[in-house]
Amino acid sequence: MADKQDSTKPEVNPQTGEAEELATLDEPEATEALEPASALQQEIEALQQQLAEAKEQALRAAAEMQNVRKRAERDVANAHKYGQEKLISSLLPVLDNLDRALEAAGKGSAEAEPATSDDNAADSDAMQSILEGVELTRKSALDVLRQFSVEVLEPYGEPFDPQLHEAMTMVPSETAEPNSVIDVLQKGYRLNGRLLRAAMVVVAKP
Repeated sequence: MADKQDSTKPEVNPQTGEAEELATLDEPEATEALEPASALQQEIEALQQQLAEAKEQALRAAAEMQNVRKRAERDVANAHKYGQEKLISSLLPVLDNLDRALEAAGKGSAEAEPATSDDNAADSDAMQSILEGVELTRKSALDVLRQFSVEVLEPYGEPFDPQLHEAMTMVPSETAEPNSVIDVLQKGYRLNGRLLRAAMVVVAKP
């Protein structure tokens, strides 16, 4: 009986007639060869993920720093813009007193009888000088406040605005528009567009 053909015997190339040995690779060896490549790919992916997270954190940090800088700049600007608010608010009652003095003097002058003696004439001249001094003081104070962007609210005849005016009472009027200001009891003030004090007003009934 003939021997079985050896499966490991090199095959013969029909063209050259030379024996060729088949290159074979066991499966365990192939798996071992693929494992380093797979681990390297996983490491690359992990590094890419870490890089993406680091970029995102850097962008967030930069945005937060920009927001902090903007807030700081805004706070500094507001400090310059409204830093005098407390001082100016404390001066408003002084202006109110000057306004009241001039208003009272105006009423007194209208009701006073003409001077009939030299003494009365002298008193009248002295009072007039005082009033002129009060008026000059008031004007100077307002000029200074305007340099700090203070605006006087004296809304005679204007429509009532609850954002700027405080209605003390409402009265009927045949000549004024409904809901318009017909009298100002106390002037209001704004600093750089921000309300310091609302004007106290009398409003025409609808």
